[in-house]
Amino acid sequence: MMHKSQRVGIFIDIQNLYHSAKNLYSARVNYHELIKELLANRQLIRVMGYVVKSETVLGEASFFEALTKTGIELRSKDLQIFPGGMKKADWDVGIAVDAIRMANLIDVVILVTGDGDFIPLVEYLKWGLGREVEVAAFGRSASSKLKEVADFFIDLENLPKVILNKSRSKNQKSK
Repeated sequence: MMHKSQRVGIFIDIQNLYHSAKNLYSARVNYHELIKELLANRQLIRVMGYVVKSETVLGEASFFEALTKTGIELRSKDLQIFPGGMKKADWDVGIAVDAIRMANLIDVVILVTGDGDFIPLVEYLKWGLGREVEVAAFGRSASSKLKEVADFFIDLENLPKVILNKSRSKNQKSK
């Protein structure tokens, strides 16, 4: 149950969200609207975004700068490339540690990810620490079990201002 006095912490798995929007909708995410919708007039304590840096991605620095300007506190790590060519970029443990570390300062934890690896975190935050846990993700790509264990699931597909289709994003820039 949402009420204005709730203190909220938002933890955004940027890579998960970015790739889901791109692959499902050929679109981008409007992070300013995302935060506004998730907050729902409650008290924001902190919003953290988790990114992986890759030297080969053009425009990455300006994307990260834009995220910071929307009030997202970025945590970043470098993409690991192993000798066989395998790449690894994973913030799951970092997100979990930050959410647990902040749990005493907030009433509601909002995880913005559809990754089923977060199920044990959701269960611990709910049952071990007594926090309300909301999960926000694109319903089509989110783990069904993650949706089930969360206190509340927000399907980002139902928040039209959050998804910026390529044609719409060009029009919105001129406004």
